[in-house]
Amino acid sequence: MRTLYYILQKEFIQVFRDKAMLPIIFIIPVLQLLILSYTATFEIKNVDLIVLDNDRTPTSRELVNKFSGSSFYHFNGYADNFESAKQMIKSGKAEQLIIIEPNFEKKLINEKKGDIQIITDAINGSAASMMLVYAQSIIGDFNKNIIIAQYPSQHIGMPIKIDSLFWYNPELNYITYMVPGILVLLVTIIGMFLGSMNLVKEKEIGTIEQINVTPIKKYQFIAGKLIPFWIIANIDLAIGLLLAYFVFGIPVIGSVGLLFFVASVYLVGVLSIGLVISTLTNTMQQAMFISWFFLVIFILMSGLFTPIESMPHWAQIMNYANPVSYFIKINRMIMLKGSGLADIQQDLIILAVFAIVLFSFSILRYRKTV
Repeated sequence: MRTLYYILQKEFIQVFRDKAMLPIIFIIPVLQLLILSYTATFEIKNVDLIVLDNDRTPTSRELVNKFSGSSFYHFNGYADNFESAKQMIKSGKAEQLIIIEPNFEKKLINEKKGDIQIITDAINGSAASMMLVYAQSIIGDFNKNIIIAQYPSQHIGMPIKIDSLFWYNPELNYITYMVPGILVLLVTIIGMFLGSMNLVKEKEIGTIEQINVTPIKKYQFIAGKLIPFWIIANIDLAIGLLLAYFVFGIPVIGSVGLLFFVASVYLVGVLSIGLVISTLTNTMQQAMFISWFFLVIFILMSGLFTPIESMPHWAQIMNYANPVSYFIKINRMIMLKGSGLADIQQDLIILAVFAIVLFSFSILRYRKTV
């Protein structure tokens, strides 16, 4: 234990001696959490809308008012003709075009139907799908009001009453969903990047030779490299949880102790990946490149942005080997649902296996050579 104590003392002195490292460890994660929580969203708001109204009647204006009054749309006015509307979409000044056909009101009165065309900029397919759903919802509501107005005696009340309940995120706030995932992202970046660069730094400055000739055992050296950044990453997580509560109003519904226990297990695995990378590389540039390669794959397949269930089957199978996906799932369950140990037991066991295997492999990979 005394040997490990001296290694830890050396590591902490080395970390805090590097003035450029402190902002990377403590300030940058805070800024990333504040920025990403507001910007990393798939919510569609303020859709730029233009209307080509070929009818120009009170009924068509009433339909347009429903769109312009919606919080999802930013009404950019009327287009004079189809070519000008097409040009606005092409230039990016509009994302959706509503075309109201001639004789719209007349057909509604005489034929009980009217024609409306919705044209959407579909470069972003998922966003286009959401915009189409918004437009169809508004038109459907408008259509229902017309039917009730025409047949009031048959629509005294709705035959089926629907009460919707949204558990765990009643306001359907996307930030509430994203913040727990971004917290995992930040501690992962800190753990993997700093873990991978730490041992390589010893190689670059030449101090690794001095350590290798000492009687320090391999597991002591690897543990000494891992524990300081394990502590720092947990401190970053604590800061992130405080920001989540005071800035975003997202408390930890479940056990804070359980959350930090899971994080501690998870960080052993992530830091061990960084240490394995550092044993395979000789320069910090190589270590950062390989770390970034794995981080991009882990993050994009973790379920942070895209539900894992929506991925191809082969990607879902690959995700069994992605520790980030397990911790994001657990973090959201504890923070938002108040899940206990019994609810996360299976995923926690998998994370523990990851941690043990990767830590053991990092020890085996390290070679003490003179």
